[in-house]
Amino acid sequence: MTERTIRIASAALAIAGTAITAYLLYVRASGSGLLCSTGGCEAVQSSRYSEIFGVPVAALGLGVYLVLLGTAIAPGETSRLVNAVVALAALAFSAYLLVVQLAVIGAVCDWCLASDAVTAALAALALLRLRTHSWNAASRSASSSSSARALRGRRANGSNRTRPSS
Repeated sequence: MTERTIRIASAALAIAGTAITAYLLYVRASGSGLLCSTGGCEAVQSSRYSEIFGVPVAALGLGVYLVLLGTAIAPGETSRLVNAVVALAALAFSAYLLVVQLAVIGAVCDWCLASDAVTAALAALALLRLRTHSWNAASRSASSSSSARALRGRRANGSNRTRPSS
């Protein structure tokens, strides 16, 4: 899988995560009911764990997905690294929230699970992007090293010398 393919897949997933969190924020702001097959969405969304210092967790998620979208679109070493760090931190936070849903609240939110799945896929792609880049860099390095050795070998054998014209 090329880095470009990984970046496109990551961008698509970040857009999906953005849509999920935007929907959760819309429902929260409008006071309408969540579409939910488990029946636990309202319990999770109205729990004290749905906010951190008065900021809805969905708003934090929206911000994270936008950062992941930006770093997925942007090429370069810095964007690769920021993408991986943010995606792995988001995955850890998602795991914490899943434990809270199961062990503390006793209810599971469909939308939260969907966001968790998107976050897990983004983290996997971020790690794959780092690995793909390191493979490509190692391959380029090995290729340039062997080219340099071959050039030095030709010079040592005198095969790079020009012949005098007769």
